[in-house]
Amino acid sequence: MQNIQPVIDSIYDIMQSRLGEGKVADYIPELAKIDPKQFGMAVTTVEGETFVAGNAQTQFSIQSISKVFMLTLALGKTGESVWKRVGREPSGSAFNSIVQLERESGIPRNPFVNAGAIVVTDMVLAGHQPREAIGELLRFIRYLADDETISIDNKVAQSEQATGYRNFALANFMRSFGNLHHPVEHTLGVYFHQCAISMNCVQLARAGLFLANRGRNPITGHSVVSDRRARRINALMLTCGHYDGSGDFAYHVGLPGKSGVGGGILVVAPGKASVAVWSPGLNEVGNSALGSEALEMLANEMGWSVFGA
Repeated sequence: MQNIQPVIDSIYDIMQSRLGEGKVADYIPELAKIDPKQFGMAVTTVEGETFVAGNAQTQFSIQSISKVFMLTLALGKTGESVWKRVGREPSGSAFNSIVQLERESGIPRNPFVNAGAIVVTDMVLAGHQPREAIGELLRFIRYLADDETISIDNKVAQSEQATGYRNFALANFMRSFGNLHHPVEHTLGVYFHQCAISMNCVQLARAGLFLANRGRNPITGHSVVSDRRARRINALMLTCGHYDGSGDFAYHVGLPGKSGVGGGILVVAPGKASVAVWSPGLNEVGNSALGSEALEMLANEMGWSVFGA
C-alpha cells in the first residue's frame, strides 16, 4: 500500500485548478460562510498508516456523516428492532422529502435520509436527557478516532436550530404517526448538535476505520461491532449513503460511503482503508463535487471496489 501517497498527491494537484467548484450549503447560514476553495483528503489503512493531502487538518462540520455513528450506537442499543421504525431501502427522493413519508405512514425509507436519521436519534435518546445523548455520541466518536479533542461547533448547531423548519416538519409528521417517542424539540436538539460535530479528514478517516476492518479498530485493538454488523452498515452506506446520488456514487466509486452537506465524505474500502475527503462545494444532489470525483480517481488508481478489481 506504499503507493497511496503519490496517488493522493496527484489527485490533489489535479483538483488545484478546480477549487471552488460546486455550491456551499448556504441554507445553513454558518455553512454559507465557508471558503469553498479548499480540498483535503486522508487515507488510513487497516495497517494503521495515514496518508494526507491538502487541507486534511482543517476542521469542518460533518453533518450527515454523523448518521453512520448514530446508527451504530442505535444498533448497539436496540439491535435489529431498529428496523421496525426505519427502512433499509434507497429513497429516490430528496434527503428532506416529506411526500414519501406520508405515503409510507411515517416510516422513513432508510436511516440516512433526514427523517430516518431523526428516528435513529430518537432511539438513542431513550432513557437519556438530550445533553446525555449528545455526550454519548461525542464520546463514541472520540473513542473511534482515539482523539479527545473532537467537539461540537455550537454556532453551526444554533444556525441549524434557527433555520431547520423542514426538519421540524418531518419530526412533527412522524410524531403524528407515533414514530417519534420523545418531544420533537428534544430529538431535534440532539440531531442538530450531532450534525454540528466538527472534525478534520484525519480524524474522520480514523473514526471510520472499524468499518474497513470487520468491526474492529486495528490501531487501538478495540472491537466496536461484530463483523456481520460492520458489513450491514457498509451495505446501507453503499445503497443509501449519498441521497439521490447513491446509485451514481456506487457506479463511479464502487465503495460504501456517507456524505454530508458540509462537504465531507467518509468512504470505506473493506479490508483496505478508510478514506475521508472534504471540499465544501456541493453538486446538484448535495454531495461534495470535487470530493466525489477525487474518490472515483482514488478507487480507480488503487483498484478498490466492492465489485471486484
